[in-house]
Amino acid sequence: MDLNALPFDADAMLDGLGRWVTCESPTFDPRAVNAMMDLASGDLAAAGATVERIPGPPGLGDCFRAAFPHPRAGEGGILIMSHLDTVHPVGTLSALPFRRDGNRCFGPGILDMKGGAFAALEAVRQIGRAGLQTPLPVSFLFTCDEEIGSPGTRELILAEARRHRYVLVPEPAHAGNGVVTGRYAIARYNFAAHGRPSHAGAALKEGRSAIRHMARQILAIEEMTTDDCTFSVGVVQGGQWVNCVPTTCRAEALSMAKRQADLDEGTRRILALSREEPDGTRFEVSLGVVRPVWEPGPGTMDLYDRARGIAAGLGFDLGHGSAGGGSDGNFTGAVGIPTLDGLGLMGAGYHTLEEHILVDSLPQRARLMAGLLLTLA
Repeated sequence: MDLNALPFDADAMLDGLGRWVTCESPTFDPRAVNAMMDLASGDLAAAGATVERIPGPPGLGDCFRAAFPHPRAGEGGILIMSHLDTVHPVGTLSALPFRRDGNRCFGPGILDMKGGAFAALEAVRQIGRAGLQTPLPVSFLFTCDEEIGSPGTRELILAEARRHRYVLVPEPAHAGNGVVTGRYAIARYNFAAHGRPSHAGAALKEGRSAIRHMARQILAIEEMTTDDCTFSVGVVQGGQWVNCVPTTCRAEALSMAKRQADLDEGTRRILALSREEPDGTRFEVSLGVVRPVWEPGPGTMDLYDRARGIAAGLGFDLGHGSAGGGSDGNFTGAVGIPTLDGLGLMGAGYHTLEEHILVDSLPQRARLMAGLLLTLA
Protein backbone atom coordinates (compact mmCIF):
# COMPACT_ATOMS: atom_id res chain seq x y z
CA MET A 1 0.00 0.00 0.00
CA ASP A 2 1.33 3.41 -1.02
CA LEU A 3 0.60 5.50 2.05
CA ASN A 4 1.09 8.67 0.02
CA ALA A 5 -1.98 7.65 -1.99
CA LEU A 6 -4.22 8.03 1.06
CA PRO A 7 -5.88 11.42 0.53
CA PHE A 8 -5.07 13.16 3.79
CA ASP A 9 -5.88 16.85 3.36
CA ALA A 10 -4.43 19.28 5.89
CA ASP A 11 -7.12 21.92 5.38
CA ALA A 12 -9.95 19.43 5.79
CA MET A 13 -8.30 17.92 8.86
CA LEU A 14 -7.85 21.37 10.34
CA ASP A 15 -11.57 22.09 9.92
CA GLY A 16 -12.43 18.95 11.90
CA LEU A 17 -9.77 19.56 14.51
CA GLY A 18 -11.07 23.09 15.03
CA ARG A 19 -14.32 21.65 16.44
CA TRP A 20 -12.32 19.74 19.05
CA VAL A 21 -10.06 22.64 19.99
CA THR A 22 -12.90 25.12 20.42
CA CYS A 23 -14.61 22.69 22.81
CA GLU A 24 -12.55 23.70 25.86
CA SER A 25 -12.02 20.87 28.34
CA PRO A 26 -9.90 21.66 31.43
CA THR A 27 -9.45 18.69 33.76
CA PHE A 28 -11.20 20.19 36.77
CA ASP A 29 -14.38 21.14 34.85
CA PRO A 30 -16.26 17.84 34.42
CA ARG A 31 -19.09 19.41 32.42
CA ALA A 32 -16.61 20.83 29.92
CA VAL A 33 -14.70 17.55 29.72
CA ASN A 34 -17.92 15.63 29.18
CA ALA A 35 -18.91 17.98 26.37
CA MET A 36 -15.59 17.14 24.71
CA MET A 37 -16.18 13.44 25.29
CA ASP A 38 -19.62 13.79 23.67
CA LEU A 39 -18.06 15.44 20.64
CA ALA A 40 -15.20 12.99 20.20
CA SER A 41 -17.30 9.88 20.86
CA GLY A 42 -19.82 11.12 18.31
CA ASP A 43 -17.06 11.47 15.72
CA LEU A 44 -15.77 7.96 16.41
CA ALA A 45 -19.27 6.48 16.26
CA ALA A 46 -19.84 8.25 12.96
CA ALA A 47 -16.60 6.68 11.70
CA GLY A 48 -18.01 3.23 12.49
CA ALA A 49 -16.77 2.50 16.00
CA THR A 50 -18.76 0.94 18.80
CA VAL A 51 -18.45 3.36 21.71
CA GLU A 52 -18.71 2.58 25.41
CA ARG A 53 -18.91 5.47 27.87
CA ILE A 54 -17.10 4.93 31.18
CA PRO A 55 -18.06 7.00 34.25
CA GLY A 56 -15.12 9.07 35.39
CA PRO A 57 -13.44 9.38 38.78
CA PRO A 58 -15.32 11.38 41.45
CA GLY A 59 -15.38 15.07 40.61
CA LEU A 60 -13.95 14.59 37.11
CA GLY A 61 -15.28 13.93 33.64
CA ASP A 62 -16.03 10.65 31.91
CA CYS A 63 -13.88 8.44 29.68
CA PHE A 64 -14.77 6.23 26.73
CA ARG A 65 -13.45 3.32 24.74
CA ALA A 66 -14.21 2.80 21.06
CA ALA A 67 -13.65 -0.36 19.01
CA PHE A 68 -13.75 -0.53 15.21
CA PRO A 69 -15.30 -3.54 13.44
CA HIS A 70 -12.82 -6.28 12.58
CA PRO A 71 -12.96 -9.99 11.68
CA ARG A 72 -10.75 -10.70 14.72
CA ALA A 73 -12.69 -8.48 17.11
CA GLY A 74 -12.09 -9.51 20.68
CA GLU A 75 -8.51 -10.58 20.10
CA GLY A 76 -5.59 -8.52 21.33
CA GLY A 77 -4.94 -5.72 18.90
CA ILE A 78 -3.79 -2.12 18.81
CA LEU A 79 -4.85 0.41 21.44
CA ILE A 80 -4.58 4.10 20.55
CA MET A 81 -4.54 5.93 23.87
CA SER A 82 -5.30 9.64 24.26
CA HIS A 83 -6.51 12.13 26.83
CA LEU A 84 -8.97 14.92 26.09
CA ASP A 85 -8.46 17.05 29.20
CA THR A 86 -6.26 20.15 28.96
CA VAL A 87 -4.53 22.55 31.34
CA HIS A 88 -6.31 25.59 29.87
CA PRO A 89 -9.33 26.92 31.82
CA VAL A 90 -12.59 27.67 30.05
CA GLY A 91 -12.28 31.12 28.50
CA THR A 92 -8.71 30.64 27.27
CA LEU A 93 -10.04 30.89 23.71
CA SER A 94 -10.34 34.66 24.22
CA ALA A 95 -6.56 34.89 24.71
CA LEU A 96 -5.59 31.90 22.57
CA PRO A 97 -8.20 31.66 19.80
CA PHE A 98 -8.20 28.87 17.27
CA ARG A 99 -6.44 30.55 14.35
CA ARG A 100 -4.06 29.74 11.54
CA ASP A 101 -0.97 31.75 10.76
CA GLY A 102 0.80 30.23 7.77
CA ASN A 103 2.02 26.78 8.75
CA ARG A 104 1.15 27.30 12.41
CA CYS A 105 -2.28 26.82 13.94
CA PHE A 106 -2.97 27.93 17.51
CA GLY A 107 -5.46 26.93 20.17
CA PRO A 108 -5.78 25.54 23.72
CA GLY A 109 -4.92 21.85 23.75
CA ILE A 110 -4.27 21.71 20.01
CA LEU A 111 -0.81 20.19 20.48
CA ASP A 112 -1.33 18.46 23.84
CA MET A 113 -3.02 16.44 22.60
CA LYS A 114 -6.21 16.98 20.64
CA GLY A 115 -4.30 17.37 17.38
CA GLY A 116 -2.60 14.00 17.65
CA ALA A 117 -5.78 12.25 18.78
CA PHE A 118 -7.71 13.73 15.86
CA ALA A 119 -4.97 12.74 13.38
CA ALA A 120 -5.12 9.16 14.69
CA LEU A 121 -8.87 9.09 14.12
CA GLU A 122 -8.36 10.47 10.61
CA ALA A 123 -5.86 7.67 9.94
CA VAL A 124 -8.51 5.07 10.77
CA ARG A 125 -11.10 6.91 8.66
CA GLN A 126 -8.85 7.04 5.61
CA ILE A 127 -7.99 3.34 5.95
CA GLY A 128 -11.70 2.53 5.98
CA ARG A 129 -12.53 4.80 3.04
CA ALA A 130 -9.79 3.11 1.00
CA GLY A 131 -11.40 -0.28 1.66
CA LEU A 132 -8.34 -1.54 3.50
CA GLN A 133 -8.28 -3.90 6.46
CA THR A 134 -5.81 -3.64 9.32
CA PRO A 135 -4.24 -6.99 10.33
CA LEU A 136 -5.23 -6.40 13.97
CA PRO A 137 -8.35 -4.87 15.51
CA VAL A 138 -8.00 -1.19 16.44
CA SER A 139 -9.45 0.40 19.57
CA PHE A 140 -9.23 3.84 21.17
CA LEU A 141 -9.24 4.84 24.82
CA PHE A 142 -9.93 8.48 25.71
CA THR A 143 -9.36 9.56 29.32
CA CYS A 144 -10.16 12.61 31.40
CA ASP A 145 -7.40 13.24 33.95
CA GLU A 146 -3.97 12.84 32.33
CA GLU A 147 -3.00 16.45 33.01
CA ILE A 148 -3.17 15.82 36.76
CA GLY A 149 -1.24 12.55 36.56
CA SER A 150 -4.14 10.16 35.80
CA PRO A 151 -4.88 9.45 39.49
CA GLY A 152 -8.37 8.11 38.74
CA THR A 153 -7.76 6.29 35.46
CA ARG A 154 -4.44 4.49 35.93
CA GLU A 155 -6.08 1.12 36.60
CA LEU A 156 -8.46 1.58 33.66
CA ILE A 157 -5.50 2.39 31.40
CA LEU A 158 -3.53 -0.68 32.48
CA ALA A 159 -6.53 -3.02 32.32
CA GLU A 160 -7.38 -1.85 28.81
CA ALA A 161 -3.79 -1.90 27.60
CA ARG A 162 -3.23 -5.46 28.84
CA ARG A 163 -5.96 -6.61 26.47
CA HIS A 164 -3.89 -5.47 23.48
CA ARG A 165 -0.59 -6.31 21.81
CA TYR A 166 0.50 -2.74 21.16
CA VAL A 167 -0.16 0.72 22.57
CA LEU A 168 0.21 3.81 20.40
CA VAL A 169 0.11 7.24 22.06
CA PRO A 170 -0.34 10.34 19.85
CA GLU A 171 1.14 12.80 22.36
CA PRO A 172 3.18 15.64 20.76
CA ALA A 173 6.10 14.58 18.59
CA HIS A 174 9.58 14.31 20.07
CA ALA A 175 12.07 17.03 19.15
CA GLY A 176 13.19 16.88 15.53
CA ASN A 177 10.05 15.15 14.24
CA GLY A 178 10.72 12.03 16.30
CA VAL A 179 8.79 9.70 18.55
CA VAL A 180 9.07 8.87 22.25
CA THR A 181 10.44 5.47 23.30
CA GLY A 182 10.73 6.16 27.02
CA ARG A 183 9.79 8.72 29.65
CA TYR A 184 11.30 10.04 32.86
CA ALA A 185 9.95 9.19 36.28
CA ILE A 186 7.62 11.82 37.74
CA ALA A 187 6.19 12.38 41.21
CA ARG A 188 3.80 14.95 42.65
CA TYR A 189 3.89 16.11 46.25
CA ASN A 190 1.33 17.85 48.46
CA PHE A 191 2.46 20.34 51.11
CA ALA A 192 0.59 21.88 54.05
CA ALA A 193 1.96 24.64 56.28
CA HIS A 194 0.17 25.33 59.59
CA GLY A 195 0.64 28.61 61.46
CA ARG A 196 -0.98 30.40 64.41
CA PRO A 197 -3.74 32.98 64.03
CA SER A 198 -3.79 36.58 65.20
CA HIS A 199 -5.15 39.92 64.06
CA ALA A 200 -2.73 41.19 61.40
CA GLY A 201 -3.16 44.79 62.49
CA ALA A 202 -3.67 44.73 66.24
CA ALA A 203 -1.57 41.70 67.26
CA LEU A 204 0.72 40.80 64.37
CA LYS A 205 3.57 39.50 66.56
CA GLU A 206 1.30 37.00 68.28
CA GLY A 207 0.65 35.16 65.02
CA ARG A 208 2.75 32.80 62.92
CA SER A 209 2.07 33.08 59.21
CA ALA A 210 1.56 29.80 57.35
CA ILE A 211 2.19 31.64 54.09
CA ARG A 212 5.57 32.90 55.32
CA HIS A 213 6.42 29.39 56.47
CA MET A 214 5.44 27.96 53.08
CA ALA A 215 7.43 30.61 51.23
CA ARG A 216 10.61 29.63 53.05
CA GLN A 217 9.97 25.97 52.30
CA ILE A 218 9.32 26.64 48.60
CA LEU A 219 12.71 28.29 48.25
CA ALA A 220 14.37 25.34 49.97
CA ILE A 221 12.45 22.78 47.90
CA GLU A 222 13.33 24.33 44.55
CA GLU A 223 16.96 24.64 45.65
CA MET A 224 16.98 20.84 45.95
CA THR A 225 16.94 20.62 42.12
CA THR A 226 19.94 18.89 40.57
CA ASP A 227 20.78 17.62 37.10
CA ASP A 228 19.46 14.22 38.19
CA CYS A 229 16.20 15.25 39.87
CA THR A 230 14.19 18.47 39.53
CA PHE A 231 11.65 20.07 41.89
CA SER A 232 9.13 22.73 40.88
CA VAL A 233 6.30 24.19 42.97
CA GLY A 234 3.38 24.99 40.68
CA VAL A 235 0.36 25.54 42.95
CA VAL A 236 0.13 27.68 46.13
CA GLN A 237 -3.06 28.49 48.05
CA GLY A 238 -3.23 30.25 51.41
CA GLY A 239 -5.06 32.79 53.49
CA GLN A 240 -8.56 34.20 53.24
CA TRP A 241 -8.63 37.57 55.04
CA VAL A 242 -5.89 40.14 54.66
CA ASN A 243 -6.40 41.32 58.24
CA CYS A 244 -5.79 37.82 59.65
CA VAL A 245 -2.42 36.14 60.01
CA PRO A 246 -2.98 33.03 57.84
CA THR A 247 -3.04 29.69 59.62
CA THR A 248 -2.97 27.39 56.59
CA CYS A 249 -1.19 27.35 53.27
CA ARG A 250 -1.14 24.51 50.77
CA ALA A 251 1.05 23.85 47.76
CA GLU A 252 1.86 21.20 45.17
CA ALA A 253 5.15 20.35 43.52
CA LEU A 254 6.34 18.22 40.63
CA SER A 255 9.57 16.24 40.55
CA MET A 256 11.15 14.60 37.51
CA ALA A 257 14.14 12.28 37.12
CA LYS A 258 15.61 10.25 34.28
CA ARG A 259 16.20 7.28 36.58
CA GLN A 260 13.81 5.74 39.08
CA ALA A 261 16.54 5.57 41.73
CA ASP A 262 17.06 9.34 41.49
CA LEU A 263 13.35 9.99 41.90
CA ASP A 264 13.17 7.63 44.86
CA GLU A 265 16.06 9.46 46.53
CA GLY A 266 14.42 12.82 45.82
CA THR A 267 11.19 11.55 47.35
CA ARG A 268 13.05 10.41 50.46
CA ARG A 269 14.62 13.86 50.86
CA ILE A 270 11.42 15.80 50.36
CA LEU A 271 9.32 13.62 52.68
CA ALA A 272 11.95 14.27 55.37
CA LEU A 273 10.91 17.96 55.35
CA SER A 274 7.82 17.16 57.44
CA ARG A 275 8.32 18.52 60.94
CA GLU A 276 6.85 20.58 63.79
CA GLU A 277 8.78 23.66 64.92
CA PRO A 278 9.23 24.76 68.57
CA ASP A 279 6.78 27.64 68.02
CA GLY A 280 4.01 25.19 67.11
CA THR A 281 4.02 25.74 63.36
CA ARG A 282 4.05 22.58 61.24
CA PHE A 283 5.03 21.57 57.73
CA GLU A 284 3.57 18.38 56.29
CA VAL A 285 4.56 16.60 53.07
CA SER A 286 2.67 13.77 51.41
CA LEU A 287 3.38 11.87 48.21
CA GLY A 288 0.84 12.26 45.43
CA VAL A 289 0.64 10.64 41.99
CA VAL A 290 3.77 8.89 40.73
CA ARG A 291 4.51 7.97 37.12
CA PRO A 292 7.18 5.26 36.97
CA VAL A 293 10.20 5.60 34.75
CA TRP A 294 9.67 3.95 31.36
CA GLU A 295 12.81 2.54 29.82
CA PRO A 296 12.41 1.06 26.33
CA GLY A 297 12.41 -2.71 26.08
CA PRO A 298 12.69 -4.93 22.99
CA GLY A 299 8.97 -4.64 22.18
CA THR A 300 9.05 -0.86 22.15
CA MET A 301 12.23 -0.75 20.09
CA ASP A 302 10.73 -3.18 17.57
CA LEU A 303 7.75 -0.82 17.29
CA TYR A 304 10.14 2.08 16.74
CA ASP A 305 12.07 0.20 14.04
CA ARG A 306 8.83 -0.48 12.18
CA ALA A 307 7.79 3.16 12.50
CA ARG A 308 11.16 4.35 11.27
CA GLY A 309 10.86 2.11 8.21
CA ILE A 310 7.41 3.52 7.47
CA ALA A 311 8.71 7.08 7.87
CA ALA A 312 11.58 6.36 5.47
CA GLY A 313 9.01 5.32 2.89
CA LEU A 314 7.24 8.63 3.47
CA GLY A 315 10.48 10.53 2.87
CA PHE A 316 11.68 11.49 6.35
CA ASP A 317 13.92 10.13 9.06
CA LEU A 318 12.20 9.33 12.33
CA GLY A 319 14.33 9.89 15.41
CA HIS A 320 13.48 8.75 18.91
CA GLY A 321 14.39 9.27 22.54
CA SER A 322 13.21 9.41 26.13
CA ALA A 323 11.27 12.51 27.13
CA GLY A 324 10.48 14.50 30.21
CA GLY A 325 6.87 15.33 30.91
CA GLY A 326 4.58 12.49 31.88
CA SER A 327 2.25 10.51 29.68
CA ASP A 328 0.00 7.54 30.16
CA GLY A 329 2.65 5.75 28.11
CA ASN A 330 4.70 5.74 31.35
CA PHE A 331 2.28 3.20 32.78
CA THR A 332 2.01 0.86 29.80
CA GLY A 333 5.68 1.05 28.87
CA ALA A 334 6.83 0.48 32.45
CA VAL A 335 4.91 -2.81 32.71
CA GLY A 336 6.43 -4.07 29.47
CA ILE A 337 3.60 -3.57 26.97
CA PRO A 338 5.16 -2.54 23.63
CA THR A 339 4.39 1.19 23.56
CA LEU A 340 5.26 3.92 21.09
CA ASP A 341 4.58 7.47 22.29
CA GLY A 342 5.01 10.91 20.75
CA LEU A 343 3.12 9.86 17.60
CA GLY A 344 1.20 13.13 17.57
CA LEU A 345 1.85 16.42 15.85
CA MET A 346 4.82 18.71 15.61
CA GLY A 347 4.55 22.12 17.22
CA ALA A 348 5.54 24.06 20.32
CA GLY A 349 4.28 26.02 23.32
CA TYR A 350 1.98 23.47 24.88
CA HIS A 351 0.66 24.47 28.32
CA THR A 352 1.16 28.14 27.31
CA LEU A 353 -0.72 30.84 25.42
CA GLU A 354 1.55 30.15 22.44
CA GLU A 355 0.44 26.53 21.99
CA HIS A 356 0.40 25.61 18.31
CA ILE A 357 0.87 22.82 15.81
CA LEU A 358 2.66 22.78 12.48
CA VAL A 359 -0.14 22.29 9.97
CA ASP A 360 1.93 20.23 7.54
CA SER A 361 2.52 17.66 10.28
CA LEU A 362 -1.19 16.74 10.25
CA PRO A 363 -1.10 14.60 7.08
CA GLN A 364 2.47 13.44 7.68
CA ARG A 365 1.87 12.08 11.16
CA ALA A 366 -1.54 10.67 10.19
CA ARG A 367 0.16 8.71 7.40
CA LEU A 368 2.72 7.41 9.87
CA MET A 369 -0.10 6.24 12.15
CA ALA A 370 -1.91 4.66 9.21
CA GLY A 371 1.26 2.84 8.24
CA LEU A 372 1.59 1.34 11.71
CA LEU A 373 -2.06 0.28 11.79
CA LEU A 374 -1.73 -1.40 8.38
CA THR A 375 1.47 -3.30 9.17
CA LEU A 376 1.39 -4.31 12.84
CA ALA A 377 0.38 -7.95 13.17
